[in-house]
Amino acid sequence: MPEIKPRKTLFNPELRRRGIYVLPNLFTTAALFCGFFAIVQAMTGSFERAAVAIFVAMILDGIDGRVARMTRTQSAFGAEYDSLSDMVSFGVAPALVIYAWALKDMGRLGWIAAFVYCVGAALRLARFNTSLEVVDRRYFQGLPSPAAAALVTGFFWVMIDKSVAAAEVRWLACGLVVFAGISMVSNLRFYSFKDINLRRSVPFIFVVGIALGFAVLSYDTPVALFGLFVAYSLSGYIVALLQRCRRRTQPPLPPPV
Repeated sequence: MPEIKPRKTLFNPELRRRGIYVLPNLFTTAALFCGFFAIVQAMTGSFERAAVAIFVAMILDGIDGRVARMTRTQSAFGAEYDSLSDMVSFGVAPALVIYAWALKDMGRLGWIAAFVYCVGAALRLARFNTSLEVVDRRYFQGLPSPAAAALVTGFFWVMIDKSVAAAEVRWLACGLVVFAGISMVSNLRFYSFKDINLRRSVPFIFVVGIALGFAVLSYDTPVALFGLFVAYSLSGYIVALLQRCRRRTQPPLPPPV
């Protein structure tokens, strides 16, 4: 009679002994909370708080992976949990917040635009999870979901900060949401900044630039953040356009002798 192996359930002693790393998943849980908090704030009409919560989720999302690598606590569970957290914080939350702020009065077109963004984030995360071993780590394929969330969130944060009514810019908001959703599933390459070595010495002017960046950020935070992510969102299109122009201007290769 063949041996029957015990099923790997939650109550299996083997899985209980394996455990879950607390430190990196603590940051992931905090990012997930920020995304949920943004949705709750949007339901109560506190859109500025919702915007801040999404940007805080971005910071926490950037920390958890680095903490896991520094402490050597990477795990398959952490990777999956991080993706689920990203879907809430950078997929569902921005779509619902921008819908509640500007798109709900557009009827069917409004929720379709929000859904385009939401499904774009889901497809972007699914593709990222299945192509970790084949892509160039220096570049993202498609606009990263945190950057797309910052683009959408930064837009309505600037509008709220400048006292611009949502009805005046709802068509612009609709176009921006669709642009972010399509950019996430595009094949364009966006620089990932993962090859930057923070332990390497840098010129003095680099430190001066960081100080100036903090000064601009503190002077007008919504405009500075929105402008930064607009530039990053357009960088993939600009690089692709320059590469296409370069290929057209290159002389044809000589025929083989």
